[in-house]
Amino acid sequence: MTGDNKRVIITAMNESSRWRVEFYQDARGRRPVEEWLAGLQDPARARMRRAIQLLETYGVQLTMPYARHLRGKVWELRVAAGRRDYRVLYAAVIGRRFILLHGFAKATAKTPAGELELAERRYADFLARQSKE
Repeated sequence: MTGDNKRVIITAMNESSRWRVEFYQDARGRRPVEEWLAGLQDPARARMRRAIQLLETYGVQLTMPYARHLRGKVWELRVAAGRRDYRVLYAAVIGRRFILLHGFAKATAKTPAGELELAERRYADFLARQSKE
């Protein structure tokens, strides 16, 4: 096998092992994380998009400083841009997928309970609607 053929096989294996990242969509068709991302200024938006790409590539192997488990099924994707910290809360679901549940600018050392609870409600909503399909 030549070097070029090895590269093609390795690339194909890496593509098939990637995780799929999806935005949570509510019953009205809104995608809150996608809307939140669109509203971020460029350095923060670019860094968060890069973190999402890392999540697609490394999946559940992605850890600190990029990802951290919070509670139950909810994890946080972590980004710092300038003097602000940004978070996207997400969960893994069957089929090598992640659902991005909630995004926010972090203003305190600890993740606010309300932000985490909102992500958990969206995850429960996602699962309930998935089971009906």
